[in-house]
Amino acid sequence: MHEVPNNTFDTATYLASSGLGRTAVEVRPRGILYAQGGHADSVFFLRSGRAKLTVVSRRGKEATVTLLGAGDFFGEESMGTEEAVHTSTASATTACVVLKIALSEMRRALHEPLFSEFFMQFIVKRGIRTQADLVDQLFNSSEKRLARILLLMAEFGEPGEPETLIPPITQETLAEMIGTTRSRVSFFMNRFRKLGFIEYKGRIRVHKSLLNVILHDKVTDEESVRPALVGSSNGARGSARSSAATKKKIEKKRA
Repeated sequence: MHEVPNNTFDTATYLASSGLGRTAVEVRPRGILYAQGGHADSVFFLRSGRAKLTVVSRRGKEATVTLLGAGDFFGEESMGTEEAVHTSTASATTACVVLKIALSEMRRALHEPLFSEFFMQFIVKRGIRTQADLVDQLFNSSEKRLARILLLMAEFGEPGEPETLIPPITQETLAEMIGTTRSRVSFFMNRFRKLGFIEYKGRIRVHKSLLNVILHDKVTDEESVRPALVGSSNGARGSARSSAATKKKIEKKRA
């Protein structure tokens, strides 16, 4: 028998706080959240920081397949079957705060209409983004693919001001993500810098002018925007630092 949905359920507060079946985890840069092939029994929500998903082929070659930002869910493959395993390795690229939601609790929360709608919006938007990535790989030049991934990392297309200084990332990782060589990435990065599209001294700063590389194409809302958290008007007065950071992110997206 399912629980009666709570009409006052606040999705923002739920994801910004810990409780039964959900635990906040602080992860240092390069820390592993779960490993490819490991048992999948939880869904994760990235409250703050940046992370990535990588896969290793049977021949031992590693590739980065997804970069994650605050507001992203991951590890949802755990919802498939009881014997589900992780199809990738999730690791932090910067210091992160992650909410780990046990599978049983995630299934319970999905009976809350507001949370279910929010989660489904995220899954749909991720599917659209994945489809756009495939089209990008099939039809765009490696230069356009690099420009697009840099713009997405800087969150151009998100509500509010973009985060022009993107997290540390190597040219090898960028090459893996766009399907080219490190030397080609280096060539394009130098070109972008000479044209004033980017700056980099250790970390990369992306300027809006980089959009010129992909002509009149732009990073669409469907590709880049995470769904805005919807909850009750009352909200919550959490005292934890990670809770406050999550609520601040929510207010930025609502603005």
